[in-house]
Amino acid sequence: MAEHDKKEAKEAIQEEMAAGPTGKGRDWAQLYKKEDWWANWLGLALLLFALVVMWSAIPREAPQELEEYQAIVEQEEERAPFATIELIKAQDELDKVRARYHGLGPAMGKLIQRPRGWDDNPVEAFYLSESRAAEMRAQAQPRYEEAQEKTEQALEEAREAQAAAEEAMFEDEAKNQAAVEAIDAWLDARSAEASARNAATVSSYNIIPTMILLMIGTGLMFSIGIHFMGGSVGKFLIGYPIVFIISIIGFFIGNHAIASEYGLSYVLWCIIIGLLISNTMSTPGWVKPAVQTEYYIKTGLVLLGGSILFGLILMIGAPGIVVAWGVTPTVLIIGYWVGNKYIKLPSKPLNICVAAAASVCGVSAAIAAAAASKAKGEELTIAVGLSLVFTALFMFLIPAFVVAVGMNPILGGAWVGGTVDSTGAVVAAGELLGPGAMYTAATLKMIQNVMIGILAFGIAAYWAVKVEREASPDVELTVGAALREIWVRFPKFVIGFVVASVFFTIVYELMGHEMGETVVSDGVLGGWANPLRAWFFAMAFTSIGLATNFRELAKYFAGGKILYHYVFTQGFNLILTLVLAWLMFMVVFPGITEHLMEIR
Repeated sequence: MAEHDKKEAKEAIQEEMAAGPTGKGRDWAQLYKKEDWWANWLGLALLLFALVVMWSAIPREAPQELEEYQAIVEQEEERAPFATIELIKAQDELDKVRARYHGLGPAMGKLIQRPRGWDDNPVEAFYLSESRAAEMRAQAQPRYEEAQEKTEQALEEAREAQAAAEEAMFEDEAKNQAAVEAIDAWLDARSAEASARNAATVSSYNIIPTMILLMIGTGLMFSIGIHFMGGSVGKFLIGYPIVFIISIIGFFIGNHAIASEYGLSYVLWCIIIGLLISNTMSTPGWVKPAVQTEYYIKTGLVLLGGSILFGLILMIGAPGIVVAWGVTPTVLIIGYWVGNKYIKLPSKPLNICVAAAASVCGVSAAIAAAAASKAKGEELTIAVGLSLVFTALFMFLIPAFVVAVGMNPILGGAWVGGTVDSTGAVVAAGELLGPGAMYTAATLKMIQNVMIGILAFGIAAYWAVKVEREASPDVELTVGAALREIWVRFPKFVIGFVVASVFFTIVYELMGHEMGETVVSDGVLGGWANPLRAWFFAMAFTSIGLATNFRELAKYFAGGKILYHYVFTQGFNLILTLVLAWLMFMVVFPGITEHLMEIR
């Protein structure tokens, strides 16, 4: 370890020992003076605000409607061994009862809009005139009418096939299969009709004013914490629009048709744009007060905690838990050990960031590891960059391999969920293998995300009692001092992450599945927290780029050690995940796999 790092480690330990046995008088001040705690307060406040709004927006008749349609779904599940037309239509009605469509929900949705998808006209990412919308509607109308006719015809054929299966009391496998195929054909036609309807009913829009409002609102919100943390609110607000505008540009490029197709998301573009600025013209001094990487991303991670519902763990059962929680710590530990002992990376914080990115869930895990090990900004940038590159590759290569070798799609979905880093990429890759595979992949990834909090605590403890002890062997570290150092190093935003996860799990369970989907999953999370989290992440990655210097990065890539490390760790992850997933889903719990195969 470098002399500078040794000095910092020694000072950190001595500071904790000097604080005395209790540290009273300082810990309480951290609640309003430290970045992690402000990430907690802001993130939890945003979640609670959305819960109150979404809960109050539910129409009075919604509970009764949900109960009626859920009864139909349950009745149809008992009546037939496949998803009947009536079941699908009842599920459609359930999906229509959504909190974000009522009360303040639509206004909140408009406020957090991002640039839209576009192809050949960049203006349409932000603005569409009424005349252009009318022209597009007229052009799309014939295709919509044709799609409607095809859907009606497919529905009639599906009804006939289902009726034939019903006449045989659903005991004729050939007729059941014919009904399933006819219903699938109807669903495909209906999906095509929905796409045509969207084009035929497109309306004008202008998202520029709402993005300006969002910039002002979030800037003022973050400035509260800046004030209490001792920063200059005025300087922060002067630079904040630049960070926000670069984030908009990142979304804009990432939403282009080609970028979307290849998984080149806004995260990558925000970093690239920031890097180009910082390494050419250099980041202006008046922008730097708004370059608050950890503040933005920690707040976003607290919002992420709300989406980690522990009920998901029970849905997929023991196989998912064993794969997600068995592979993850094993790959992390082995990857870190190999990086230190054999590859000999130049920095231990860099080593743990890369190992965490490859073994857990990419960007979010790298950030948690960086906070716990106090990694430098450029070290986090490297881990994030490698994760993004390999995520873009794996989201296509793994499904292609699964199909090429004829692998069971549920096994393939579990493999995707345990190895592809980004949750969005996991869903996209799983979808290529089918609905059951997509569900398996997404659920396993969410189970894996629970490891973020455990990961952060484990790394903080290891760094306090092992890594920094090696750097400062002459400083006596008592048990009390060790515990205090772990607490100081532990990323406090993980507390908000866990609180949000536990709280919304309880709320969801108390509401029941359908109301929980309506208020929590689709309302608080889908209609508010998840889109807002993407904005915070975009500003964080923009800040990473603006604060990173290529000259600082170059020394880490000397000899290609970092790339070797990531390839080894991710390769080990691929092999171990596939072996354990095969064992769990194909050998030990084949019944769960058969059940997942029935998802349509």
